[in-house]
Amino acid sequence: MRDFLLDIVQHTYGLGNIDLVKITGDENGTTINGISEDRSVIVEGKFKGPVADFVGTFGMPNLAKLNTILNLPPYKEDADITVARTDDAPTSVNFKNKEGDFKNDYRFMKAEVVNGVLKNFKFKSVNWNIDIVPTVQGIQRLKFQSQAHSDETTFSAKTDGTDLKFFFGNPSSHSGEFVFESAVSGKLSKPWSWPVAAIIGILSLTGDKTLKISDEGATMITVDSGLIEYNYILPAQTK
Repeated sequence: MRDFLLDIVQHTYGLGNIDLVKITGDENGTTINGISEDRSVIVEGKFKGPVADFVGTFGMPNLAKLNTILNLPPYKEDADITVARTDDAPTSVNFKNKEGDFKNDYRFMKAEVVNGVLKNFKFKSVNWNIDIVPTVQGIQRLKFQSQAHSDETTFSAKTDGTDLKFFFGNPSSHSGEFVFESAVSGKLSKPWSWPVAAIIGILSLTGDKTLKISDEGATMITVDSGLIEYNYILPAQTK
């Protein structure tokens, strides 16, 4: 259970702007949904298999607190971490150290409450013009450009022949560009903008990644952590 909880926290709260997720599970599978506080990132994930302890619908609020509890030294080795539940859904995670003399309870949010807070943000299907596996070099170059243009909150993406290029700044002032990926097969023509910090944060997460960009104004980064496959969907931004 600790591995599942850590994975969820690292791939949601770890981005810095998601502090609540919804879990939905049955005997066939388990899913996770969330959205950043500024509505810039939508998260849709599916566990590799059904999680018996997560059958039902419930919310995980205050992920900052859960992160703190999970990283307390008494719970890092040989801890007893169990999920309490009613007939319908889990109600809390109960932490107890090996000796049984250090305890914490993390309370889940009821389905009707989390459903009210996290409205159904259903992502409309789009055509993906670009579908690539980002390289370590490309991600590092993106980080370098973000350092050179630390005052920029967004960047744009276009294709130039078979090169996927990212652009920072204003050509009439300070600007920069670089090839993020070469030999791409798709084309991008519209000058959509994407949030720098969110994209870098997601691309820095642990797991195998794919990056998709649509000329219809959406980007999706998929991160497979080994336990859960997360889709991070980012609507385009306007300057």
